[in-house]
Amino acid sequence: MQAFIDHARVFHRRAAQAADDYERLAAGQNPQALFITCSDSRIIPSALTGARPGDLFEMRTAGNIVPPYRPRVPSAEAATIEYAVEVLGVADIVVCGHSHCGAVGAVVRGDDLTGVPAVRDWLAEGADLTSVQEPGQDLAGPVQRHVLDQLARLRTHPSVARRVDEGLLGLHGWFYEVHTGAVLTHRPGADAFLPL
Repeated sequence: MQAFIDHARVFHRRAAQAADDYERLAAGQNPQALFITCSDSRIIPSALTGARPGDLFEMRTAGNIVPPYRPRVPSAEAATIEYAVEVLGVADIVVCGHSHCGAVGAVVRGDDLTGVPAVRDWLAEGADLTSVQEPGQDLAGPVQRHVLDQLARLRTHPSVARRVDEGLLGLHGWFYEVHTGAVLTHRPGADAFLPL
């Protein structure tokens, strides 16, 4: 933790060297995309995309789960999605899954999650994966199917569905390989995840 504290103590000096950029950020945000990904510490959206402060509006959840829209049931995820689409007017939403995903792995392996009931209930609600994984099997297929499920859940949100139908919002499914740094995108025409 001390390294983070030391960095935060001197961050204002680096910010002062880019004063114009930070003053622009203080005036408001205009992100290009909503980037939905896992809470996993190995996933750094700005490192993957080259985004600078203000470029991405981020939503991180365990397993990059997007809950389906439920009227009159408030959630941080629904509020984030609605704000990004209706207020910030993002042009794109990316759902980015990743290799070595503990959440998806736990679901497909059928891990006993009784010791972490909040995690168990979150995954039971959000990860519709019925396949069973053999020990040592690659998670790429299940994670990629999971990303597509989350894109479908995004479409249950009225603001997303409306903007997609109007041609004002693009939805993208990505898969990041932690061990190689490769990023694949879902190509609907091929129904496959292929290199960007």
